[in-house]
Amino acid sequence: MIGSILTKVFGSKNERVLKQLQPLVNRINELEPSVTELDDGTLAAKTVAFRERVDHGEPLDDLLPEAFAVIREASRRILGERHFDVQLLGGIVLHQGCIAEMKTGEGKTLTSTLAVYLNSLNGKGVHVVTVNDYLATRDADWMGQVYRFLGLNVGRIVHDMRDPERREAYAADVTYGTNNEFGFDHLRDNMKFDLAEFCQRGFHYAIVDEVDSILIDEARTPLIISGPADISTELYQNVDRILKHFRRDEHYIVDEKGRQVSLNEEGIALGEKLLQLDNLYDPRNIEYLHHLNQSLKAHVLFKRDVDYIVKDGQVVIVDEFTGRTMEGRRYSDGLHQALEAKEGVKIERENQTLASITFQNYFRMYEKLAGMTGTADTEAPEFKKIYDLDVSVLPTHMKMIREDYADVIYKNEAAKYRAVVREIQEKHGTGQPVLVGTISIDVSEKISRMLTKVKIPHEVLNAKHHEREAEIIAQAGQLGRVTIATNMAGRGTDIKLGEGVREVGGLHILGTSRHESRRIDNQLRGRSGRQGDPGSSRFYLSLEDDLLRIFGSGRISGIMDKLGMEEDEPIEHQMITRAIENAQRKVEGHHFDIRKHLLEYDDVMNKQREIIYRQRREVLEGDNLQQVLQDMIDEVIDGITAEIAQERLAAEDWDWDYCTQRVLEVFGRRPEWSEEERSGFKTETLREKIAEVADQARRAQEEANGADNQRQIERLILLQVVDSHWKEHLLNMDHLKEGIGLRGYGQKNPLNEYKKEAFNLFGEMIDTVKLQTIKTLMHVRLVQPDEVERLEEQRRRRQEQEMRLNKGPTGDEQKGAETIKRDGDKIGRNAPCPCGSGKKYKKCCGRMG
Repeated sequence: MIGSILTKVFGSKNERVLKQLQPLVNRINELEPSVTELDDGTLAAKTVAFRERVDHGEPLDDLLPEAFAVIREASRRILGERHFDVQLLGGIVLHQGCIAEMKTGEGKTLTSTLAVYLNSLNGKGVHVVTVNDYLATRDADWMGQVYRFLGLNVGRIVHDMRDPERREAYAADVTYGTNNEFGFDHLRDNMKFDLAEFCQRGFHYAIVDEVDSILIDEARTPLIISGPADISTELYQNVDRILKHFRRDEHYIVDEKGRQVSLNEEGIALGEKLLQLDNLYDPRNIEYLHHLNQSLKAHVLFKRDVDYIVKDGQVVIVDEFTGRTMEGRRYSDGLHQALEAKEGVKIERENQTLASITFQNYFRMYEKLAGMTGTADTEAPEFKKIYDLDVSVLPTHMKMIREDYADVIYKNEAAKYRAVVREIQEKHGTGQPVLVGTISIDVSEKISRMLTKVKIPHEVLNAKHHEREAEIIAQAGQLGRVTIATNMAGRGTDIKLGEGVREVGGLHILGTSRHESRRIDNQLRGRSGRQGDPGSSRFYLSLEDDLLRIFGSGRISGIMDKLGMEEDEPIEHQMITRAIENAQRKVEGHHFDIRKHLLEYDDVMNKQREIIYRQRREVLEGDNLQQVLQDMIDEVIDGITAEIAQERLAAEDWDWDYCTQRVLEVFGRRPEWSEEERSGFKTETLREKIAEVADQARRAQEEANGADNQRQIERLILLQVVDSHWKEHLLNMDHLKEGIGLRGYGQKNPLNEYKKEAFNLFGEMIDTVKLQTIKTLMHVRLVQPDEVERLEEQRRRRQEQEMRLNKGPTGDEQKGAETIKRDGDKIGRNAPCPCGSGKKYKKCCGRMG
């Protein structure tokens, strides 16, 4: 009550923020006449002048009015588009590192040019992040005209680009690309063996387009680069065959709210009988249990043409928020293999994590982050908590006149779809274009079949027809058009009204069900009513819709039965509307918890990831590699000394045989000390003697291999050992995370336990890396002069193979794969590996083949 009175008197926080920015907008407008008078050459030369001022220490904030005035004029000349005052406000908000919420059609793409241009003047590069390759290419070409006119160069990052092209794109002043490509490039860079091969050059400033989609919706799934694990795929087929014998409620229980499925006692007994096992929970049978659970999940929770499609003999994931396919992405933990077995397509080998990062931790690396979308305010607390981003809601350039009708609810789905078709027929009869929003491919095709029966021409836009996305959605505003689209397919492309459409009421949005998130519903509505256009929207629901069915439609159904309502009789009631909103809030809260949970665990990994990536970079830079290795040698010597020299024993009682063996094993040289000498040793003396042996071994290695070769070997081996053990550590961390929840039964906080265990595992890994690196370096011998180059090439090939496997090569890529020819003599699989690791060739460098 008091809050609403204060808001009326002083205005909301958002209104106060926008009011403070108004003088800047006025200043930009005052500069417009003087900028308009400049010829093209003088206008373009302003960029050089601005850069000189930045180089001399002038802050970007001081340059803002002039820079904004210059790019507005350049945009007017090149594109014929002049920024409105609300777009200037949006540009300022973006420059300040906040999220600008602008309604659909308000020109977010043009707005971003203001902040992009200003922040590119310091030469550190600006990243503009989009949701798909089409938008990255479109925006880079479209807005790139303005940037190039002003002397900036523009790059774009899309799928299937080679590293040299990526490096060139990242070196540009402005780089457009998708969130997935930026994230994977960061992970791939930190698996490389040469700084010159890195693609990215730093994280200065990023603007995330459709920020809610990228930083909220997609943040539930981490980015993972993986390589094949040595696990048979045959077991998936065997388990899949027995699934037909399992019955819901009799053998397993489904939790639709939590999207979980679990075997009950009867199900476990049936599994043991069909798989011919005594005990599914015996540690020896844990793999069977895992496969059975994943197959059950694949059959019960994952629906074809809703969660995934089968295309060209592959299971392709469909993004639940955008309705687009996610080529190259695979479900982890064997779930994708279970889906492949279910659909009878080729089962790919299970993968092991090589590198991973969450979107939250990737985007928090930027010095300054900003975003824009039509729907961010409902998620403002999460943006603030996770990313420290404030949301500013900007007014529309022209008043919104779209009419949003109340939801209509039917008793069952059949009645709902009949009503949807009736409304489409009615609107089509008047010539009013209709955009029908569906939550899955399967529903979009069902409505398409119903419209075909009543002879209404229409277009279908879903994951199966995404190639024509921009073309279909751009025509959706023409007179008499009917377009069926999954969720937000076409997001980012304006729907412009055709001739005569304003007179018949503008574009009508027809939602066939409510989404779990209010934001997705608002995005669908936002396709209509752009820039003061007329329009309307209505959502149709049924009591059989997942949202109402799972979140308490029993009471509502009871009311409808008591009232004796017929199937085709709709209900409109405030109580039901409130119930739907409450259900959506519950689901949004649940998803926020999942993202927060994921981030809490990834924060632990992130600290370790930062240490490993920083050390790798230091090794690649090579400035202090000698000191790093010397520190490792010192710590290994300290460890051996501590093992041998026990203060409570006299020196002659120390285990000298073990000491000799340990020094020989680690440093490859037998220590020379007589019994007389040893009797007078103290701890410090022993340490000095071992240090002398280590120093002699290191010098001998340098003489044998040559100083230049030795430097390369040191770098190569250190990176190889770090990468190998980091990969094993990631696998251990995955296993730890899977079982850590059980600690809750022992009244322990699983997150705290995870932190402790992770710290211990990381410490053990670092100790192992140090010991393994020193042992390998002290034993390695070059057999041929070109051995270093051969090892470098071998590592590079293995790395490329792992990355290619992660991407999931297309048939064309597989056909074009080159045969790798061997240089020199063949090495036997059981022969010692020539890299000097002490392992057999098949267990070390030979694994690649």
